Amino acid sequence: MPFRLCLPDPGLPALLLFICGWLACIGPAWGTHIVGGEMELVHTSGSSYTLVLNLYIDAVNGSASALDGDLTASIFEKGSNRRMANVLLPLASNTFVNYTNPACTKPTLSTRKLVYSRNITLAADTYDSPQGYYVAVERCCRNVSIGNIVAPSNAAQTFYLEFPAVVRRGRPFLDSTPRIFPALADYACVNELFYYEFGGVDPDGDSLVYSLVTPLNGHADNNVPKPAVAAPAPYAPITWSPSPPPIPGVPIRPPLGTLNQIPGSPTLAIDPATGRLTVRPLDQGLFAFGVSCSEYRRGEKIGEVRRDFQLMVLSCPFNTKPKVLLLPNPASKVPYRPGRDTLHLTPGSNRCVRLRFTDSDPRSQLSLSLHPVNFAGLLPNFTTATSGLVRSPGAPDTLTATLCFPECFDTRDRVFLLDVVVADDGCSLPKRDTVRVAFTAVPPPNSPSTITTTAGPTQPLRVRVGDLVSFDVIASDPDNDPLQLEMTGQGFNPSTLGATLSQGTVGNQQHGRFTWRVDCPAVGADSVRNFQFTAVSAPCNAREAVTITVPVVVRYANHPPVLVSDVQPPKAGEPIPLVELPLGRQYTATFSGTDADRDGLTLTATGSSLDGNGGFDLASAGMRFTPTNGTGGATGAFHWDVSCAAANLHRDLVVTFQLIDATCRPLPQVQQVRFRVKSPDSLEVKLYNVITPNRDGQNDEFRLPDLPVNFCDRQFMSIKIFTRWGQPVFESPDRDFHWPGQGSGGLYYYFVTYTDGRKYRGWLEVIP
Repeated sequence: MPFRLCLPDPGLPALLLFICGWLACIGPAWGTHIVGGEMELVHTSGSSYTLVLNLYIDAVNGSASALDGDLTASIFEKGSNRRMANVLLPLASNTFVNYTNPACTKPTLSTRKLVYSRNITLAADTYDSPQGYYVAVERCCRNVSIGNIVAPSNAAQTFYLEFPAVVRRGRPFLDSTPRIFPALADYACVNELFYYEFGGVDPDGDSLVYSLVTPLNGHADNNVPKPAVAAPAPYAPITWSPSPPPIPGVPIRPPLGTLNQIPGSPTLAIDPATGRLTVRPLDQGLFAFGVSCSEYRRGEKIGEVRRDFQLMVLSCPFNTKPKVLLLPNPASKVPYRPGRDTLHLTPGSNRCVRLRFTDSDPRSQLSLSLHPVNFAGLLPNFTTATSGLVRSPGAPDTLTATLCFPECFDTRDRVFLLDVVVADDGCSLPKRDTVRVAFTAVPPPNSPSTITTTAGPTQPLRVRVGDLVSFDVIASDPDNDPLQLEMTGQGFNPSTLGATLSQGTVGNQQHGRFTWRVDCPAVGADSVRNFQFTAVSAPCNAREAVTITVPVVVRYANHPPVLVSDVQPPKAGEPIPLVELPLGRQYTATFSGTDADRDGLTLTATGSSLDGNGGFDLASAGMRFTPTNGTGGATGAFHWDVSCAAANLHRDLVVTFQLIDATCRPLPQVQQVRFRVKSPDSLEVKLYNVITPNRDGQNDEFRLPDLPVNFCDRQFMSIKIFTRWGQPVFESPDRDFHWPGQGSGGLYYYFVTYTDGRKYRGWLEVIP
């Protein structure tokens, strides 16, 4: 649609006509599109980030070409301008930006927000430059009707942000740039103060500092409106429009620049801490401006986001500021005097005040709001309507409201300040009137609660393991404040011991039922358990508590059980009795245990070893143990069938018999017995080394009668006889072998082996 910035009129003053020419009054023309925008870099996890471009376009005068399906962001190293990556950002969303006050909507002002984004990876071994990095997107062109820059239809924008290295001193350095900047969809009115919260937030809690900067133009233009990639810095700024020539009798305007981007009284400014924009513009038109948001961590600048935008200034109908009066009580007709009067709110006094508010403009919609100045938390409340229409047919000239301070308000000997604000619905921003109310408040007195128990007059309570302890806890409050019972323990958590406290309200009392089945966790070095019961009330949201303690002594004593058996006691000098039996025998033993405390008893038998290098399964050695367990007594029968199964284990077998009492702190009793399979008696091994095969009946054959006899898995395997040159001359698997010699004298060698790995070797001389 055609757009005309201003229409000359013969009745206009000369200054206004000149300003209209200075702002480049134009005939019908199609604007381009870009309103402004900013970039964001959001850390998601690890080395993953999301790169975002928020682009705002003119939805009224923009061309169809404004809706790019994607834009390309280029990442550079700051220290060298080295290009690190080009990131294609696809369009993710397309929405309208809402007015602060929808009633002030103007058909000539409509803005779309286009969001372009993509997930990227910033690897620690790549993005580690101490100077940091910057990202840029270049796009042309701005709205043709912008009046404070030269050739706006050929003026581009460079969207720019800086971010730090993702690793510092070998450790990850995580950072997200400031974000969630509110879009500027409102317009300003000539000679009216305009303000707007233009600040962002930082997800890392870094400090943000705002300042005005000259918007960047960069390298794009009408010929190349959408470069394939952004060029490296530096980026040329836009060119401010020249100052108008002086007019006699008219104050000279300062030239446009970074600190005078929108002429006004005051000129455009931004609060460095909050990002709030303020300006009282002098001229009608469309104005571009730039803002920088710098990010600081521990006093060091680590990043920066630049934001370009534009502000439309219109000639608006004059809006008179509304007025509000405060009357201290219903009988008073004297208004409250801010800065001089103080309201004193005491128990039993009237805690409500009346408000009158009005506006001289016709058809004004007024609304009241409260803003605490030097306190937080509880606020007074309106008991009547806080908004309404004045000076309209059928509507009153003045509205009234009642403001009441809660009974619990407590200023604690301080003077609190509260702003009562009335606002109209004027455009583009409402006007306000404020009454600052100073007040003190004292809440009603509070009587302490009481708490008792039915635990009995004799304390501490004395209990044993297994006892059930129960009693009632009763709390009441003289002021009938709601009560809640709490249970704690001195140095312990009652719930871990199985103690519970159920409660309910009976009349104006809070009743609790304490129940505890005393169990082993209650037994400790300090057997006294102090249970604390607290009645909690919250008059005026202030915690009040009264506590009572019930001590409980857990009595516990345990006598060790007694284990006896019919096993023969050990011989002198031996710590463990030894049972040694030959193959084929049977052995039995009985064990019995008693306990004076009548605790449950358990008898067990396990195979072990003298050196502690592993046990054995009783059944594998021909052993079995049959216990009969019970309360206060237990018996057990041990049986051993002596066989090669035990002998083949090649060691003494130790069986550990244990009697365990089932109580909180058991005192087990242990008896060990050593078992051994007796081998057949064997003579001392003798190895002969001379024979004389002369048939005289004396020493004619080589034999080894004193070798170990065969026993279980210890069996004779073979004998081999060799000449002195290693030639075999005799071999036999018979333990009772006979070798008469080789027919001629000489020296021979023999080698004897058993199945259990035993070996015997020697030499033999044959003398004919």
